[in-house]
Amino acid sequence: MSVQTEQLPERAHDVLAAITGRLEPILNTPITWILPAILFLLTFRLYPLLEAIRMSFTNMSLMNPENYQYVGLEAFQQVISSPSFWTMAKVTVIFVAISVILQIILGMILALAINYGVKKHLYGSVSTRVAVLSAWVIPGIVIGILWKIMLIETNYGIVNYFLVQSGFHVVSFLSDPQMALLSTIAANTWRGTAFSMIMLYAGLQQVPQHLYDAARVDGARALQRFRYVTLPQIKPVVFINLVLITIYTLNTFDMIMSLTGGGPGHATEVLALFMYFEGFNRFNLGQAAAVAVMMLLVNVVMTIIYMRLFIDEEEF
Repeated sequence: MSVQTEQLPERAHDVLAAITGRLEPILNTPITWILPAILFLLTFRLYPLLEAIRMSFTNMSLMNPENYQYVGLEAFQQVISSPSFWTMAKVTVIFVAISVILQIILGMILALAINYGVKKHLYGSVSTRVAVLSAWVIPGIVIGILWKIMLIETNYGIVNYFLVQSGFHVVSFLSDPQMALLSTIAANTWRGTAFSMIMLYAGLQQVPQHLYDAARVDGARALQRFRYVTLPQIKPVVFINLVLITIYTLNTFDMIMSLTGGGPGHATEVLALFMYFEGFNRFNLGQAAAVAVMMLLVNVVMTIIYMRLFIDEEEF
């Protein structure tokens, strides 16, 4: 009995070694290490996407989600025929186009300025990066609340206070339809510029210094160096940045919800809010899913357009 007891640890060690030997070829394959990420994406990304596409072909209602029928493209037809849909689409186009243009321009300016400051060892380069990054890490719902506080339409609002002190009248930032849309664009630009700055600044670090030195020898000025050296070198980064900020801006929901709630009227109600109201206020899950699918198609089309504009055919 004692002999068998003493042999148990050795047998357990042999069994463990045998199991480890059989598992070692599997554990050394790349698929083993990316399997958790794959499972996460399948569970929380792909499945909701496929479920939303399936729901878009139904007349599912939030009041009775178990009792529904497949109606083909009827949900899409109802969304498109809605009198408020095209208003939402127009607002979304204006919001996305201006926000993306401002984010890419301001992000590029900040990235160039910070890159210049770092190379010249100027004081304040680190603090500037921290200040810009703070806008990116703050949740969108908080940004909306902060901007709503700043744009209070009385003499005690932060922005209106300085306007009144400068001799101007109180501006209706959130109650006037046009000003509300401009205020929303400004808040979203402030939020998204930080991300563009991060991406473009990282791209600028990859530009070889000898290209700038050669351009200076050839007599190229600053704008010429930017056009003929910087932009061609960071074109892939600009492409990725444009794709991401377009997707983020098109899907913006939390910031607008806390800032204006889509008002006044429908002045700032973008498609993301329209989808939310359709599903949770009017309880039409099928039509809300149809709007989500439309937004997905718009994202795909915009990505293809960006690829045609920024990536050469031989790079596909």
